[in-house]
Amino acid sequence: MKKIALGLALTFLSVPAIAQTTVESCNRTVTFDTPPKAAVSNDVNLTEMMLVLGLRDRMVGYTGISGWKTLDAEMREGVAELPELASKYPSKEVLIGADADFFFAGWNYGMKVGGEVTPETLEPFGIKVYELTESCIHIGDKPKASLQDLYNDLLNLGKIFGVEDTAHDLVAAYKLELDRIAATVPAGEEPLRVFVYDSGEDKPFTAGRYAMPTALIEAAGGVNVMDDFEKSWATVDWETVVENDPDMVVIVNYGEVTADQKRDFMKHNPALANIAAVKNDRFVVLDYVEATPGPRNLKAIGKLTEAFWGE
Repeated sequence: MKKIALGLALTFLSVPAIAQTTVESCNRTVTFDTPPKAAVSNDVNLTEMMLVLGLRDRMVGYTGISGWKTLDAEMREGVAELPELASKYPSKEVLIGADADFFFAGWNYGMKVGGEVTPETLEPFGIKVYELTESCIHIGDKPKASLQDLYNDLLNLGKIFGVEDTAHDLVAAYKLELDRIAATVPAGEEPLRVFVYDSGEDKPFTAGRYAMPTALIEAAGGVNVMDDFEKSWATVDWETVVENDPDMVVIVNYGEVTADQKRDFMKHNPALANIAAVKNDRFVVLDYVEATPGPRNLKAIGKLTEAFWGE
């Protein structure tokens, strides 16, 4: 009998323990006993991060895409087999009803500070949350936006879902592409002064120091004229834009108002007539999914570089 008991004990001891995975998410440490099996992502750019890592079979749906009209043909194919659980921000009940065990979102990317859906409100229901790095500025300090924000999210998702090799290979490929693009930026030129026009007519909604376009513009050899604006995405006044006199305007394309309409508004607004970008008709359009953190950021840098320095 003792031999049997000893044998069982040794067998038990030989079974490897389940390895926990821990990642930093904004100001929190999040621990996963096993990779999520029923994930939900919010917004088109976060959903594309999941898809590019090959995680569609770990997802039960996505939220926050059709309500903002950010879905294009390329993305439509990627989510064809997944349900959209909410057209804009999901409620807590939506996520619970989907039997989700993971929510990839961000502050102002599916969650609001003090809102109904937060890491704290979802925790009792077994739903872990990983927060988009760019959005962490809404709840604490962080460095200005950089491509490292994107890399950090991809590598952390790789750890969470047990696809670290895929994540590392992807980040390495992005870094090589960034080096290739950087080699096409003219040396010794003054950085081009750039303003990001997201939306709004009375006052423009734009990208400040902590929003991804700041990093994209810098990688393309420019400087965001709102680099000293200690915000992520926020509203300024047109007087500030005029004072900064940008050489180029980046228009973010999404929603009901088209990029052409935004451009026409700026070109036909007498108060903006003396801005260099308006006088010289220097506009470039980035789709929403290119301007926000995600796999298309490298394409966006290439597009900006061509617009800034091409013939």
